[in-house]
Amino acid sequence: MNYELELDDLLSTMVKQNASDLHLTVGRHPSLRIDGILYPIAKKEFATNEYTRAITQVMLTKEQYAQLDRDKEIDLSFDFKEKARFRVNVYVQRGFLSIAMRLIPTRIRTIEELSLPPILREFTKPSQGFVLVAGPTGHGKSTTLAAIVDEINHERSDHIITIEDPVEYIFTPDRAIIDQREVYHDSLSFHRALRAVFRQDADVVMIGEMRDPETIATAVTAAETGHLIFSTLHTNSAAQTIDRIIDSFPPQAQGQIKSQLSASLLGVISQRLIPRIGGGVVPAIELLLANSAVRTLIREGKSHQLDLVIETSADEGMISLNKSLATLVHTGAISFEDAEAYSQNPQELHMMLKSSLKG
Repeated sequence: MNYELELDDLLSTMVKQNASDLHLTVGRHPSLRIDGILYPIAKKEFATNEYTRAITQVMLTKEQYAQLDRDKEIDLSFDFKEKARFRVNVYVQRGFLSIAMRLIPTRIRTIEELSLPPILREFTKPSQGFVLVAGPTGHGKSTTLAAIVDEINHERSDHIITIEDPVEYIFTPDRAIIDQREVYHDSLSFHRALRAVFRQDADVVMIGEMRDPETIATAVTAAETGHLIFSTLHTNSAAQTIDRIIDSFPPQAQGQIKSQLSASLLGVISQRLIPRIGGGVVPAIELLLANSAVRTLIREGKSHQLDLVIETSADEGMISLNKSLATLVHTGAISFEDAEAYSQNPQELHMMLKSSLKG
């Protein structure tokens, strides 16, 4: 088999089917994730160890393959004939290679095109501060972040630096200068790359993911010292995001990080991608904006009260997840069953929907 042509066929099928992910696992048909559901490509035979290993060798350089052999997993980006880019993870399971590939659209969509709340545009305006996009894996965090940063690119004459592993969306500089650094390729670590921005005259910094306390501490300091910082965390709510940051530090350092975070935070966007009736997905958003009440609760370690602040601050632009889900149900975008499945408080969602129906 010509495995280069086989990979081309798989990726062409993925693009044609508008799939978000491709999975190659020994003993299974190659499978596509479409609108959140995995479908086997029935015309393809079950993948063998030879198959996944050969496909891997088509994508990886000798150096990358050596790293995979050493570390048993590797992240990389892969360009497909200038038609599409993919974020790739190759990993070992039960001694066999498996491959997960995610499609990265070549064009960065706008806030409106992504059906995101227009208020997110407010995060493009400050000269400094800290903005976090949270949510489970595969729920559009990188896409939302790219939309916000690209708006800055079109509106401000700034120096933007992205630090990613791997680089996902490719930005086309407009009014801004944009440098995109890939960890392990252009820098040895997130922390080293982030620390270097202090000497690179950066205005805006996008960190693909905050993986350790050292990176978090440096990011918060950068937000305090004249930089606009954007990053992501794999958390399920705004309150959990704050807790995750604070809890990543030892007890003796938590007081300082609470103080720094309360002063520098601009907001937290927590999102889910919900199956849209008729096909596709639509985002449900929880939005926390750092007003004086939020800053006080963070400083005093009372993040469990943030949900109440969100619920009672709709007039300031804050959005609770249940409110977002209820709106999507009312507009016919999503089903009640899907809203209930993604809600963190289904009982409250029921009451909210009943109340609005009565009204």
